[in-house]
Amino acid sequence: MIKQIKFVSVPVANQDRALDFYTEKLGFTIITDQPFDDKQRWIELRVPKAETRVVLFTTDDDKNRIGTFMNMSYTCDDLQKTYEELRKRGVEFENPPKKEHWGNFAIFKDSEGNRFVLGD
Repeated sequence: MIKQIKFVSVPVANQDRALDFYTEKLGFTIITDQPFDDKQRWIELRVPKAETRVVLFTTDDDKNRIGTFMNMSYTCDDLQKTYEELRKRGVEFENPPKKEHWGNFAIFKDSEGNRFVLGD
């Protein structure tokens, strides 16, 4: 039976720029970075202390997804602290942390313009 999500693919236009963003700004680690075809590499990253992986890869049919709102979210232990640390690293946020009746969140953009929810 299914036991977990192995990876989530994030559409990117520039793999080098995205790799720098995810490793240098978000602190992800590289699991795999190898040629895939003559246009792209297969770049698989590990989120610190998590099982789920992030893949920086875009099929030709999904290029229209680059720079859109991602149907996934990240979580952290302390939203305000994480928000402040990521801003120091140059991560762009659409809003500071907000408290809603359903939880706390902030929305940030990656190097490709993809938008993600970050919550605690």
